[in-house]
Amino acid sequence: MTQQWVNLEGKVAIVTGGSMGLGEAMVNELAANGAQVISLDVAANDAHKNQANVATMTCDVSHQKEVTAVVKQIVDQYGHIDVLVNNAGVSRPRMLVDYYGTHPEYELSEDDFDFMTNINQKGVVFCAQAVARVMIKQKAGVIINMSSEAGLEGSKGQSCYSGNKAAVAVYTKAWAKELGQFNIRVVAVAPGVNERTPMNNDAAFKALAYTRGQDPNNISSDYKAIIPLGRPGKISEIADLITYLSSDHASYISGTTINITGAKSTR
Repeated sequence: MTQQWVNLEGKVAIVTGGSMGLGEAMVNELAANGAQVISLDVAANDAHKNQANVATMTCDVSHQKEVTAVVKQIVDQYGHIDVLVNNAGVSRPRMLVDYYGTHPEYELSEDDFDFMTNINQKGVVFCAQAVARVMIKQKAGVIINMSSEAGLEGSKGQSCYSGNKAAVAVYTKAWAKELGQFNIRVVAVAPGVNERTPMNNDAAFKALAYTRGQDPNNISSDYKAIIPLGRPGKISEIADLITYLSSDHASYISGTTINITGAKSTR
């Protein structure tokens, strides 16, 4: 159950990929703290119907015309945009080369590359560009980009995804330098190992196990061995960080990527 702990009243926030998993948690947390939230996704979520402070709109963020149109619709309806959370993301665990030689479908293909890059990079750029045009006129706003620990350190079996998320971290730095003069903050968040979400479904789990030479039917995670805090992260903890960064309490945080990994990324 979410509770208000910061004041986001009067703010209009967009969360891409807001219909499920981490995005849904962000939508709920931002709305509970008073923001008017627009959940953008290719699929609607019945859980958001009739929810206070939440509107749902469909949009494929990999198509620039759709993004431009929906941002105009939001401005026409609400008058301004204060927060953009570039959360929409996809992953297909893939090896550069299937050196095990038994599952060529887990070797990176052009289709895999385009699928991930279109959402994870192009979608981030298109949404940030459309919303930044609005925020420049307002001379205020914050853009929060979801990077990943994989994007900062690389991840075995996830090179394309890692590259996408590394790009997001660098976009964040560049845009912060470009847009700071307009009182626009740009921040990235890089989660590490977290509880299961729809993106980390059984099919993805099986593929990742193969790319790492593990038996998908016999994997045990010794979190204490890899994470100093000894447990995976909770999506509610990431949603809390997004809420804080959306608030005026974070008014001097810009141009950086914040790890939320339980100290795993320090090893």
